[in-house]
Parts: sequence; structure tokens; C-alpha cells
Amino acid sequence: MRTGPRRLVVAAVALLTAATGTLPATAAGQQGHGSRHERPTAGGLSAVIRYTEYGIPHILARDYADLGFGTGWAQAADQVCTLADGFVTVRGERSRFFGPDAAPDLSLSSAARNLSSDLYFRGVRETGTVEGLLARPAPAGPSGSAKELMRGFAAGYNAWLRQNRVTDPACKGAAWVRPITALDVATRGYALAVLGGQGRAVDGITAAQPPTAASADSSSPTTPDAQDTARAAARLFAADSADMGSNAVAFGGSTTANGRGLLLGNPHYPWQGGRRFWQSQQTIPGRLNVSGASLLGTPTVSIGHNAHVAWSHTVATGVPLNLHQLTLDPSDPTVYLVDGRPERMTQRTVTVAVREGTPVTRTQWWTRHGPVVTSLGAGLPLPWTATTAYALNDPNATNLRASDTALGFGKARGTADVLASLRRTQGLPWVNTIAADSGGHTLFTQSQVLPRITDELAQRCSTPLGKVTYPASGVAVLDGSRGDCALGRDPDAIEPGIFGPAALPTLRDAPYAENSNDSAWLANADRPLTGYERVFGTIGTARSLRTRGAIEDVAALAERGRLTVRDLERQQYANRVPAADLAAADAAKACAALPGGTATGSGGTVVDVSEACGVLAAWDRTADTGSRGALLFDRFWRRFPAAQQWKVPFSAADPVRTPRTLDTGAPAFTTALADAVAELRAAGIPLDAPLGDHQFVVRTGRRLAVPGGTESLGVWNKVEAVWNPAGGGYPEVTTGSSYVQAVGWDGSGCPVARTLLTYSQSSNPHSPHYDDQTRLFSGEKWVTSRFCERDVLASPALRVVRVAERR
Repeated sequence: MRTGPRRLVVAAVALLTAATGTLPATAAGQQGHGSRHERPTAGGLSAVIRYTEYGIPHILARDYADLGFGTGWAQAADQVCTLADGFVTVRGERSRFFGPDAAPDLSLSSAARNLSSDLYFRGVRETGTVEGLLARPAPAGPSGSAKELMRGFAAGYNAWLRQNRVTDPACKGAAWVRPITALDVATRGYALAVLGGQGRAVDGITAAQPPTAASADSSSPTTPDAQDTARAAARLFAADSADMGSNAVAFGGSTTANGRGLLLGNPHYPWQGGRRFWQSQQTIPGRLNVSGASLLGTPTVSIGHNAHVAWSHTVATGVPLNLHQLTLDPSDPTVYLVDGRPERMTQRTVTVAVREGTPVTRTQWWTRHGPVVTSLGAGLPLPWTATTAYALNDPNATNLRASDTALGFGKARGTADVLASLRRTQGLPWVNTIAADSGGHTLFTQSQVLPRITDELAQRCSTPLGKVTYPASGVAVLDGSRGDCALGRDPDAIEPGIFGPAALPTLRDAPYAENSNDSAWLANADRPLTGYERVFGTIGTARSLRTRGAIEDVAALAERGRLTVRDLERQQYANRVPAADLAAADAAKACAALPGGTATGSGGTVVDVSEACGVLAAWDRTADTGSRGALLFDRFWRRFPAAQQWKVPFSAADPVRTPRTLDTGAPAFTTALADAVAELRAAGIPLDAPLGDHQFVVRTGRRLAVPGGTESLGVWNKVEAVWNPAGGGYPEVTTGSSYVQAVGWDGSGCPVARTLLTYSQSSNPHSPHYDDQTRLFSGEKWVTSRFCERDVLASPALRVVRVAERR
């Protein structure tokens, strides 16, 4: 619905001013906490949405219920199919609509099949888990404001469905696109909270069944191999996992041109499915004014900025679960012993409707520690035998506090308030926080909700399996038969069994604070953080190439000083390949020295690699779309085993510069080179092809070149794609740079901010905002953020919509 934009803005502002007595223009400078009580909803919910360039909504509301309403409406307008799919998941209805054997998109759990996903989420629903958390008084449970946001979000989503026609072919006319409730919104938040704990173990929770006489007599191993389990756990919780990651850096006033802070956030999240970001500005005049990105289905800004402070998150190395090894009653494998006394497991019997089939009923088994689990993914079996079972403890299974953490960030006037919000709400399950503010302060903190596994407790209470897994991965396996092995309570923790804020690795007011998904140790290489427990991550171990490259870059920037937002923009798109800076010249030299210019591939075929030598030598060592040689090096590097790459090993005394010096004498070197050359030639791809010709996405029938590179190359601008030579190389991005923001301040009262949502606002191919920001990403460009009221009103694309429950 279109109206004269500025006339409608005047009317909208008048409406809101009558309710609040505060003009939107002042909201940027006022971050008050507002009333404890929300406006009654008898008149129905409504909001004003002002759209600016690239479909970014600026949502103006009188209170939190209305703000949730406008947010739910606007998210539905852009992402109704993705949202609806996720709400089917948290209701436990995927098997009903999509069949039991199809796979979910993994955005809300690790379930391999719809049936296991449904069994888990139906269990959550039928036991009233989320309702119980909603009923807890704040701060242990969500505040009234957070609950009003959830209620409003559901109402806004439903109003959009009633008043609009779905055009996205992904769900047009689908029976599973239905109205939702506030409980659905809260359960989606719960799913995100347990993503690293119970969500990681859904298949193992729903498959766990007590052993029968037949299974007890089978030849299957009854205890997991400790070394194999430790290696699998280390892989499962690896900091350099391609699934999700991030970079972020905050620069302090001593390094900037005007003494104010700077923040560059570069989260690496999925490009498809329910874990995408969505961009907006949320304003309640006089009470909240925040801009940034939300994870789909959540009503608060996850990563963003206000007039005073900016923040981003990176996936942390802390392990948000632990296991308790249970000693079972020899006569009944559903009874376990604690200090010699028997405790009976609790049964949860769940029935799931199945499309064109008989409903499926399964029983889950729960203990004082959490559910019995028979695996943490396919590579980490935990067999339930006649004598032993494993229970999973997930402290985030009682955490529905992330919305209040986010609201605290949105109201913060500086990094001190960001830290205060984290300490007050203790709501972030699996991320670090990096922040900078207009006063020149910086913050890094690993303020995540983790099981209270101290090294002393692990030493005293680990089972033989845990004595191997804990040092290797941070996954503790404690003796569940001993009451003295309970996790205990920190005096400043919001609830038992988690670490209090005093134990969390935190760095304040460093010249720079940076994280690229390694542990907290080198958030600043000159001020290393130590003294934290192993469950948080490692100290004195090798860093990823992305971490090493990032520290080199940001330390050099901090040393140079007089930094501005423009420097952040350049860092994001520098596309430097740290692996190439360490290895490309030596690789080219060794290639040129090969007798006859040939190398033998893994299949025994002799390959002429002479052309590759010159390509590698001439390459500019970047992953820009026009870089010639980047694709060849990428395919070579992926084949060269990390264990054979370097002559100089890692040294904790020189962690940024080691390991180094390419080992061209390693047997895998020439094999990897030959195989890469043969592969590209077989695909018809020139060895010196520009990267963007073969790393791209197709949107609305048009190829868009994608800059950046994979994890092992160490590129800040990380992108991950699946190799498909028949499709042209890397024809789609799966994860990588997502909501990027570069934020600073100039004293004007309006932040200086550049943003980019790399995959754009909408998944609907019929939307004008399906690929508009993706085209910007392809061209390494930015969106200038419109935060202050005058900037919103000055947008040449301004479109204003007043949305309401009833029209």
C-alpha cells in the first residue's frame, strides 16, 4: 500500500507522539528502560514501517508488543516460506507435511531426518518445557518486554498471512503455511539456544532405547574407543568448522582518527534456510532505537548498533554440553545409581503424525542430568549397554534469556552497558561478543552459557573416557554415579550448573579486540587471555590461518593508527589469502623445478604441470573475483594435507607466525598439484581463469561472481561452496559472509555505518530484494546505513506502510 511517503510519516509520527510524547528523532539519543508495564492490547496491534533502499524496514512502534508486531509482519513479507518451514519444525510436524525420511535444513537442529526432529520437538512441546521457561520470573526467565515482543511477532506474522497472498513458489498454496502462536516464536528461540547441546544430539536422544537381551548378546562394541571418541569430539567442536563461524574486530580510540571506537563485524552464517539473518531498524521513541540483523524468527536485533555502541558475535569455542556416564542397575537398564541409591529414568512417550502413514510412537529416556543419548553425531557413538548409559547435560535447556540480552545491547550507551547486559541476563548460548563505542572503548568477552566444568572437577570426576575427551576437545564425561560430581554453583551465576560472569574470559579497552572463532587466548596478541578452564577453549595451541591472518591485519592497522570506517571497508574486501602469502611463492618455485615440468597424480597418471608454475607465480595472492590463480591454488591447497604442509612447526612463543615454510618435499605436494591441474583441465577450466568466473551464484538467471575464499585459505571474507565441476566450479555459496557491518562515530549523534546483507533480504525470487544486495557483494560495495530520522526521511526509495491487526 503506497501513500505520499512524507505525509504518511508525519501522520505516523503524530500518532506515535500522542502515545509516547517523544519524537522519533530523539530516540537515537535516548536509550531509557521505559515502563515496566506494556500497553493493553484491546485496540489491536499496529506499527509504521518505513522502507528505504534494498528493502530495509525501519519499524516505528509505541511499545514492545507493537514493535514485535511490525517485526513479525516485515519478516513474513520477506521470508514467509523460510519462517513457515521453521515453525513446522518446532511444532514437530515435518513428518506430517514432508514425510519422515526427508532431511530438515539443519537450521534448528542437527536431526538427519524429519522423524527424529519431530520426536524431539514434540517432546519439548508435550512436556511444556518452553511454557515453564516463559513462566520463570526475570532475569532467570524472559522479561515482560521480551514476552510482549514474542506475542507481537506472532500477531504480526499472522496478520501478514491474513492480508496478503503468498507468491514465493517455495510455499505458495502450501497447507503448512499457517498462523502461529507466541509459543511457536518462543520455541524457535529455544531451538536456537540448545543448538549446540541437545540440538546437536537430536538423533542420539530420539534413538536411545534400553538394551534388550538380544542386543546385549550382539557382537557390537559395548564401550566407545576413547581415542576415536576424543578425535570425533574434537572434530565436532572444531573452531574452524565450515558450518558457521565469524570474524569481528573492535578498535579503541587510541588507534582511530578521532578517538572514537570502530567495529567491523563479519559473521559467517548459512546463505539458505532458517539460520539466515534479516536486517531492520527497531524504534520505540524514547525507549529503544537499534539497527542491525536478526536471526529469522527472532524478534530482537542479534548483531547491530545504536547511536552509541556497535557489537558483533563470533561462534565461540566453549563446549555447551557435557556427558554423565551412568552406572546402571544390573537388573534394569532404565535405573541408574547415584551414591549407591537407585533412580529410575523418566519416560517421555511421543507420537508423531506421518504423511500417508501410521503415526509413529517412540519413548525417550530422561535423567536428572538430561536425556539419555546414544550418539553425538554419526562419528561419536555412545552405546547404551546393560551396565552403562550416557546422559547429556545442556545448560541452555533452561535458557530463554537471549532476547533480554539483545534488548540490553540495543539500549546500551557503551561497552560497559553491553557487558552489564551479559552479566545481568547470562543469555548467550554459543557466541562471543565483540563491541566498540563512541567513547573509544572496546570489549571482547566469551560470555556464553556453559556447563560449570572446572579443570579440577574434570580431573576429579572424569571417567576413563572423559580423561581422554576433555583435554582433546573440552567435552567432559563425568562419573554420574557420584553425587559429589555435580556441577555446583557460582555465586554470581543466574542458576546452578553454569559459570558466573567472573569466570568468563573478558578483555576490556585493548587497542584492538579480535576473534575469528579460535579461543579467547589471542583476542589481542599483545594481551593474551589465560587462566580460563579447558571447557572454554585452548591456550597456547595452534591458531587457524584465518585467525593468524586476521591478527596480522588488525594489529598492523592498530599500529598504523588514525583509522576510519573506510579502513574497515577495505579490510572486509581485501580478500588477502594468508595461506598464499606463506606458501604460493615456494609452491611456484618447487613446481618450476620439477623434472620435465610433470608430476604424478594420485591415480598414477603423469600430469604436465608446467603451466601451473607460472600461474602461481603471477597470482596476486588474493581471492578477488578477478584474481587469476586463486582457483588453482584453492584446489591444490584443499588436497594438500595440513599435517604435511609446513617445515617449521607451531610454537606457542610465536603463534601468529607459526607453523610456516611450505614443505615442498612432502610426498603429498606434487600429488596435490598434479590432481588440481588435472581436475581443472578435465572440467574445461583454464588454470588462470578469474576466480569469479567459477565462484558464483545464479540469481534471476544471472551469474553473480562471489569474492572470498574457504576456511583453510584463511581469508577474512570467508565463503564456503560445494565443488561442482559440471556446474562451472563453485556455483552456489552454502555459508560465509552474511550480515556485515562497519561502524564508527563522528560526534554528530548519528553513527557512521556501512552494512551489507550478502544474500539480500528475501528468499522469494519474485521480490525486488531477492538479490539486490548480493549484486552489491559481487561488486564489493556497501549500503550506507540510515539510522537517524533525517536520513530515513531523505531516502529516495522511502516507502511507508502502516500495518495493523485489522484493516
